[in-house]
Amino acid sequence: MQVLFIHQNFPGQYRHLAAALRQRGDRVVAIGGPTARGLEGVELHRYDPMPAGGVPDCHSWAADFQAKTIRAEAVARLLEGLVADGLRPDLVVGHPGWGELLAVKDVLPGVPVLHQVEFVYQLQGGDLGFDPEFPAEGWRARSRTRLKRATQLLAFHDLDWGLAPTRWQAATAPVQFRDRISVIHEGIDSDRIAPRPGSRIQLQKAGLTFHPGDELVSFVARNLEPYRGFHRFLRCLPELQRLRPKAHVLLVGGDGVSYGAPPAGGGSWRQVLLQELEGRLDLSRIHFVGRIPHAVLHDLFRVCACHVYLTYPFVLSWSLLEAMACGAVVVGSATAPVQEVIRDGENGLLVDFFDGEALAATIAGVLADPGTHRPLGLAARRSVVERYDLHSVCLPRQLQLVDALAAGRTPG
Repeated sequence: MQVLFIHQNFPGQYRHLAAALRQRGDRVVAIGGPTARGLEGVELHRYDPMPAGGVPDCHSWAADFQAKTIRAEAVARLLEGLVADGLRPDLVVGHPGWGELLAVKDVLPGVPVLHQVEFVYQLQGGDLGFDPEFPAEGWRARSRTRLKRATQLLAFHDLDWGLAPTRWQAATAPVQFRDRISVIHEGIDSDRIAPRPGSRIQLQKAGLTFHPGDELVSFVARNLEPYRGFHRFLRCLPELQRLRPKAHVLLVGGDGVSYGAPPAGGGSWRQVLLQELEGRLDLSRIHFVGRIPHAVLHDLFRVCACHVYLTYPFVLSWSLLEAMACGAVVVGSATAPVQEVIRDGENGLLVDFFDGEALAATIAGVLADPGTHRPLGLAARRSVVERYDLHSVCLPRQLQLVDALAAGRTPG
């Protein structure tokens, strides 16, 4: 079988699936953007999204659609050449979020396409207008979001089948398309991402080493920004430090913006919030470490006494499930994506996203009595193994889905 993956940052969500197809003997070809990293054994073709004459001017609300249209044309031209050279895919697997799939059906009209349904912009009930600190700008914000949905909705009309990692993310799709979406997570390798005796975390510049049993709180996001509750977490730290004067907090993440907007006055959200809280924090016990290697991140999850995960109603982070797989005791926000994974008091603890006092008190309670809370971490790991394990749950289901679509069958 020949499978074509299309993803501007290949392999993206398809690292395990593409490798498994290649390992079993299928021909795997990928089309990616200029920064796509590739995967061993996978034939990767990179497209150039820049038009020869440059990007023409357009209305600011249409800029997103134009950028995705440009990518669609670049992918289609590259794909046309590959077909001329003999490529005959039985299935296309891709992410429609960047517009790359918009013209695929016109180049390969008879080939089924499996779309990644990661998140469909919501006019209400999602990230838009969720946080009263950053209110939506009236009808203009909704109209911009409505237009950003244009390529997503076009993709659904060409949809053979969709693949969503969680039920909540699948439910962001228009209701008339949900019966063509399978909910299968990318998968967590719970054999490798697991508790490991002897783990430790060293902060060389601070001259500190943390071991299991220490009062260490972790917070992880690709970038430290409001979408992942960074502002809410940092503002709870003065109270947490008052309640637990020996606790240390380790924050992992960059100073950029992945999803929302940068601060209106410039700088990073870390700079803005540290300035807001100046004089109220013992910074010797708060450690910003930037981005760290994945293996070190797992050690952090193994060592920390409490891991905090906050998010708007938005895409669920892999880091939450990886922390759970390592047996961390998680304090999460009571927002829909997290509630799908964590049941309060059973495999973690949930607090209101906006209640900083409750967040500080809940974290402090975990630190004060780790023995009582330890079963939450054990139950968290069981949840990941039972529902999200890569090898026993997710990857077999992904392969069954791919095989059914390539054979022209309707998936179960």
